[in-house]
Amino acid sequence: MRIIFAGTPEAAVPTLRCLLHSSHEVVLVLTRPPARRGRGKTLSPSPVAQIASEAGVDLLETTALKAPETRERIAAARADLGVVVAYGGLVPPAVLAMPTHGWINLHFSDLPRWRGAAPVQWGIREGDLSTASCVFALEEGLDTGAIYSRAKVPIGRESAGELLASMAQAGAQQVLDVVDSLQAGTAQAQAQSEDGATHARRLTHADGYVSFTHGAAHEDRVIRSVTPNPGAFTFLPGGVRMKLDTATPVDRDDLAPGQLEVTKKQVSVGCSQGALILGKVAPAGKSWMDAAAWARGARPSDDLRLGGEAKDLQ
Repeated sequence: MRIIFAGTPEAAVPTLRCLLHSSHEVVLVLTRPPARRGRGKTLSPSPVAQIASEAGVDLLETTALKAPETRERIAAARADLGVVVAYGGLVPPAVLAMPTHGWINLHFSDLPRWRGAAPVQWGIREGDLSTASCVFALEEGLDTGAIYSRAKVPIGRESAGELLASMAQAGAQQVLDVVDSLQAGTAQAQAQSEDGATHARRLTHADGYVSFTHGAAHEDRVIRSVTPNPGAFTFLPGGVRMKLDTATPVDRDDLAPGQLEVTKKQVSVGCSQGALILGKVAPAGKSWMDAAAWARGARPSDDLRLGGEAKDLQ
């Protein structure tokens, strides 16, 4: 099959690589334009753009899929099928209709649970015990199309980045299997139910705030849901921010919310129920370090409290 591939972040790379090494032909790659990344904020092409360039595939970096010149490029590809993995924009109806077999989308949730931009993050945040990767027929609705393939995935103690990476690797073969079945004429899709449909909006910086005023299990899920992006943080006294990486919830109730217990090897912080043992932290303007190393340098007083009621989170 002649395939148009649309994707942008690292999570889309495994599927693109899989298709490039298959018997099918990737004739055009759509991705979002270069974005500013890193401390220097230099413009860098997307991970998908880098792979497409290395493979010598025709590349179109755009967000304007409705623009006449973009539509002409897509139509000229004479594609049999479009494949989307985390492109970061909606495909307009006129473009949806161009490939002979339409478009399919790899989505990282157990649809209709968590339709939208951040399904892995919200699955972790809300305490789902499992999720799934689904390959479905793309249509005008937001992640509403009939499902060709569903692969269940348990949710353990992974961060959102870790879970997404593993699902992206496994999902690549899942997409290829659907592409093969579409070519063979054996593909079957099952309509989605609307029961239990939820929306997974993109998480913002404010969603990474850890107040320690909830239970340890909840605060742990908050941290894992925003790791590595947009990142977890809390406040030191005076409104000074401190980034948080992984933490381990423990069952103890002798620490008040935000209260620290510092030993030579670890830092524990009380929550409304239980406590969190902090992993790595990054005080404002400093690099990541073990929480115990931070405490040795900062020498927090016995009455110091982390977090508390939400402050200015912009």
